[in-house]
This record gives sequence, C-alpha cells and structure tokens, in this order.
Amino acid sequence: MKTIKRIGVLTSGGDAPGMNAAVRAVTRLALYKGVEVMGIYNGYQGLIDDNIKELHERDVSFIINRGGTMLYTARCDEFREASGIKKAVDTCSRHGIEGIVTIGGDGTFRGAVDLTDAGVPCIGIPGTIDNDIASTEMTIGFDTAMNTVVELIDKLRDTSESHARCTVVEVMGRDAGDIALQTSIAVGAVTAVIKEIPTDFDHVIDKMVEARKNGKRNFIIVAAEGMGHDYGEELSKMIEKRSGIETRFARLAHIQRGGSPTLRDRVLATQMGCAAVENLVEGQMKQVMCLRGNNIVAMDIYDALTVDKLMKGKLSPDEEDRIPPNKLYEMKRIVADKQAYKKYLNYIIDHITL
Repeated sequence: MKTIKRIGVLTSGGDAPGMNAAVRAVTRLALYKGVEVMGIYNGYQGLIDDNIKELHERDVSFIINRGGTMLYTARCDEFREASGIKKAVDTCSRHGIEGIVTIGGDGTFRGAVDLTDAGVPCIGIPGTIDNDIASTEMTIGFDTAMNTVVELIDKLRDTSESHARCTVVEVMGRDAGDIALQTSIAVGAVTAVIKEIPTDFDHVIDKMVEARKNGKRNFIIVAAEGMGHDYGEELSKMIEKRSGIETRFARLAHIQRGGSPTLRDRVLATQMGCAAVENLVEGQMKQVMCLRGNNIVAMDIYDALTVDKLMKGKLSPDEEDRIPPNKLYEMKRIVADKQAYKKYLNYIIDHITL
C-alpha cells in the first residue's frame, strides 16, 4: 500500500457553519499521522490559480467556533472545462498533492469526481445547509441553519401575536424541503410548503379560520425557497384574501448561512474530517463520508453522486440501466427512506398544529 505523504483540503460551493471544524479535523489528524496538509484557497479556483499554502497545527487554532470557511469559496466556471481540470491536476503535481479532501455540496462532489477521473483521488465531506446530499442522513451546517431559522421565527412570532397576523417565512434549502419541514415542527407552524409534498391549502385555510374563531392570534407558515422566488409573497396575498387574516411575508435569506456552528455541527464535522483522513492514509480514496445512524461510513464517490441524482430525479434511464441490480436496489432504498421520513414529518405537522 502506497504511503500518502501530502494531501490537500478545500471548501467549495455555498459556505456552511462547521466547514472550519472539518478543516481543523482534517489538518490536525493528518499531521498527527505524519501527513502534510496543503490548504487550497477559494475552492477549485484555488487549484487553477495555484492559491495554496501549507497548513500547520496553529493555522487551524480558534476556528472550530467560527462560521463560514477560513479557506474561502468561489465559483469556478473554468473548472467545468477540460483545460481547467488539467490546470488543477498540474497544480497538484507541482505541490506533490496525492489526494484531496473536498468539503461542500453536490457541485463540489461533481468536481471531486472530475478530479478523481483525472488522476487526483478525492474524498468528499458533505457540507451544505440544505441537507440535500442523499447519501448522508445529515450534512455539515444543516443543524446550525435550522437553529438560526428557529431563533428568527420565534422573533417573528412575537410580533405576529401582537398584531394577530399570519407570517409566511421563506427559508433556504434550494430544491430540498428539509429545513422547512424540521423548523416547522420546532416553531409550531401551520404547515410547511415544499416541492416534495403537495400542500392542501383548502385544509390549511380551514384550520386557520377555525383556530382564529377559537382565539388563536398568530400563525406561521414556512415555505421552502425551492417553490420559486416570488412564491412566498404571492402565497401571503392568497392566504390573507381567503382567510381574512392579515398576512406578512419574510425572506430570511443568507443570514441562515452564517453564525457559530452548533455543537451538533462541530461534532459531525470533526467526525467526518477524521474519518476522511483515516481512509486516505489507508489508501481508501474516491469516497464520500456519510452519516448513517450514529456511524460515519464511506460510500463510493461515484455511487454517492448517482444516489443524489436518483433522489433529485436527474438520473437518466440509460444511466439507471447500467447500474447492477443489487446496487440499484440499495440506492433506491436510501432514497425511499429519505422520502418516507419527509412524509412522516409532514404528517406530524398536519396533525398536531392548531
């Protein structure tokens, strides 16, 4: 087995609280095991620009509590082209980088697959507040973002109660409704409006009108941003018109990305970072670290990307036909479990609010 002497670490895509904790864990454990660590700044753009610096123990001090990412992040259209990937590979060769830990979302993993195919093996760590990586039960940053949403909605509820209003709150998550679903339960929302599960607004309006008759003053509705940019504002107008209850709209936007990571995100990031290094030094590359139950397990990076495409309805029939039946069954089981969980959360919201 080849001994790994030097690895790189980068963060890419949208920033997420806990990324710094993952960078810290990767750096500290790799150095403990005698592996040098190169910090790659500005994501894949840093590989193209040769924006790289060696990291030592003290370089990652006092970052576990910080939001954002000390390595920064940037979009890199050039990396989508073969010429850009070649520049990245050449940079790795100059610096003696034998493998890279990539921290980010689905776009980051696609880049990791491209690098792996080009000869630079990668291990992915899922870091995104959206929780939209199908291969893992939870992504780094998701818990912090939800806690931020809950804090903000609690404040909105205070003023909604004072004025006897309904507030429609738009939360992030891209096309995934995970933030909307779980925060809806935590704040006692009337409903969560997400793409994955249709909302019966006749039922919602009827519940609100009946609750108002029984003395309820405030109402919260959480809508996922994946419903469309203007959806929340139009929904507010519709609810006020049909229910007669004064309704306001609030878009929480990028404030959900920032802030000090929660204990849950710090621990998850640290576990995943350590697991990534353990696998690298054992020669196990081309993987994604995934939370399953209480364990961090490795999944083949190609399979992880395929599961993600299956979850998002982006897997073509030809691609599906090329997957071995036993592997396809396992992938579909992972997707089905996630979908069933979302339906269960929606069931809870519908049956215990108002």
